[in-house]
Amino acid sequence: MRIIIAKDYKEMGKKAANIIASQIILKPESVIGFATGETPIGMYKELVDIYKTSSLDTSKITTFNLDEYYGLSYDNPQSYAYYMHENLFKHIYIEPGSSHLPYGMCEDIEEECTHYEEKIKNAGGIDLQVLGIGRNGHIGFNEPDVKFEVRTHMVELDQDTIEANARFFPSMEDVPKQAISMGIKTIMGARKILLMASGAEKARAIYDAIYGKITPELPASILQLHPDVTMVLEKEAASLLTIVQGKQRREFAV
Repeated sequence: MRIIIAKDYKEMGKKAANIIASQIILKPESVIGFATGETPIGMYKELVDIYKTSSLDTSKITTFNLDEYYGLSYDNPQSYAYYMHENLFKHIYIEPGSSHLPYGMCEDIEEECTHYEEKIKNAGGIDLQVLGIGRNGHIGFNEPDVKFEVRTHMVELDQDTIEANARFFPSMEDVPKQAISMGIKTIMGARKILLMASGAEKARAIYDAIYGKITPELPASILQLHPDVTMVLEKEAASLLTIVQGKQRREFAV
């Protein structure tokens, strides 16, 4: 596991964007798993800047998003489909039909989850999966106690997650209580994983994910078993990590 500590949110986004751009340059037909939420917004901005100011060719990539709220249509401003369009897809070129998200308005949840897994398999699997992390250690919408062997599935969101997401909605009552999410097994099947985190409120989850016991009670802890994980952490999120001669290392491996 490689840990990169950024001095601030902007640097975190830039470093993460450079990793994604490098993946696309090395393999133009890369399959990339994208994350949503507040943490990756800066990364998407930096990635768009790279696209506009360099010869980065995104036309051959295929994308799969981690999750989508259940009950929100793609054109709902609070949906992750809308988020991806506003923050990335309308700014770069990807072949039509090459970007995929779970469908939050599906009638048959089991069929939708199975179909999503089939699409990932048919694309050849995910080359690089981008992740954020919740205060409770969730990755995607895989809440504590969700079994590690689960693939794409319906999730009942924890109260902590609902409260954290309430700032994006008019009221607490408007926050969806369910979501469709890639499962831990799907995430762990990615060839490379890039996790981003910012803010002191994520510091304990980051520390436990790296040094703690591997347990479904802290879903991100399973990343200790993945062969190729890079964490790009804003310094506050990394504040509980290794100290060397009174200063945090900017980059190290565990």
